[in-house]
Amino acid sequence: MNETIKNPLAEERVGKLLFRLAIPTVIAQVVNLLYNMVDRIFIGHIPEEGDLAITGLGLCFAILMLVSAFASLIGAGGAPRAAIAMGKEDKATAEKILGNCTLAIVIVGVVLSVVLEICAEPLLMMFGASQVTLPYALSYLRIYLAGSVFVLISLGLNPFITTQGYTKVAMKTVLIGAISNIILDPLFIYGFKMGVSGAALATIISQAISCIWVLKFLLGPKTLLKIRKEYLRIEPKVLLPVLALGVSPFIMTATESLINITFNVSLQKYGGDIAVGAMTILASIMSLQFMPVQGLAQGAQPIISFNYGAKNMQRVKKAYQLLMVVCFAYTFLFWAIVMIWPGGIVSIFNKSPELLATTKWALRIYLATSGFFGIQMAVQQTFVALGQAKQSLFIACLRKIILLVPLILILPRFVENKVFGVFLAEPVADLISVIVAASLFAGSIHKILSKE
Repeated sequence: MNETIKNPLAEERVGKLLFRLAIPTVIAQVVNLLYNMVDRIFIGHIPEEGDLAITGLGLCFAILMLVSAFASLIGAGGAPRAAIAMGKEDKATAEKILGNCTLAIVIVGVVLSVVLEICAEPLLMMFGASQVTLPYALSYLRIYLAGSVFVLISLGLNPFITTQGYTKVAMKTVLIGAISNIILDPLFIYGFKMGVSGAALATIISQAISCIWVLKFLLGPKTLLKIRKEYLRIEPKVLLPVLALGVSPFIMTATESLINITFNVSLQKYGGDIAVGAMTILASIMSLQFMPVQGLAQGAQPIISFNYGAKNMQRVKKAYQLLMVVCFAYTFLFWAIVMIWPGGIVSIFNKSPELLATTKWALRIYLATSGFFGIQMAVQQTFVALGQAKQSLFIACLRKIILLVPLILILPRFVENKVFGVFLAEPVADLISVIVAASLFAGSIHKILSKE
């Protein structure tokens, strides 16, 4: 049976297909935010200690992002490789990739849990915790790390469902976990009076449910690519190309951890716990802007990767052009809303007068140029979908490592308000990286497509 003819990735109108695939992935990304945002909202409103508790939770963000980064290294690197193999009608190779990635995720999950559990307290102190906020951070982190293997399996294998075109199934992975989290959070935090520990336990139980759903589908009869026992082994010739492509999304996620650390340490130095708490809220709001765009890119990835493997460059061009337009439109619209109504958005997370006042003015600075950032995200994800590891890696490194981290450390030296200088680093880095990424893409895309 010819799977290429039956596969809508090869035939369905690109615009219709992109939105059909992207809507579930966007919903999945938005709902995925609820894992952290629901925790932050409930914790931020704990009577009398909500501002300290949300600051403690924010300190865990760097480690949580590191766990997610390893899921991206394997999942986001493996899924495009599998899709390209499917486009070449090489199902055996695609399933080898899936098997290698499955075993690698489990191994990485166990190792990370042990290492991070041992290092939790010194890491948090290094990341900007104070003696007041450390107990809240440790209460959340130790429980989360005990179940982090569920997080890695859920996040790392779900892209293999998306890349086959089963975006509704992938969306349900996230919906199941998020709905569970919404139900369990208030029960554990307020009902059982577990506070921050209850939020962590609710999150891990929810991720375990998502993990079971993913494994059940990829072992079941409806998937095109199945986890097979004979492929559950590490083969360097299969896994190394996956890791090479996954380095870019890994760095995109892992450097969020580095950036969070750099921000927190600098803000603790210049503004104390209130400034660190404001950063926790700002990071959540920025996620609301960027995660839906990431969902759009995930919806486009199967189209771009499959048709690149099938040498149908017209469909590749239509897909990435439409992706860029939609990504830019969304990030610009979100930016406009933030500029008009910062106080209303911030008050969703916490109503402490001092924290609210700091976060409200910081938000307009922090997201000042984010309206254009959809362009960079579309460019970077298109490079990943095309298997262009070097270009995607450069773009990932440019904004965060080359620009943002140094700017966080340097800009406060040149302004009187040091906290303002720290927040100003974000818009400066965003604007420069968008210009460079767009220029690189315009100069290289024709050459990339003409090779095939």
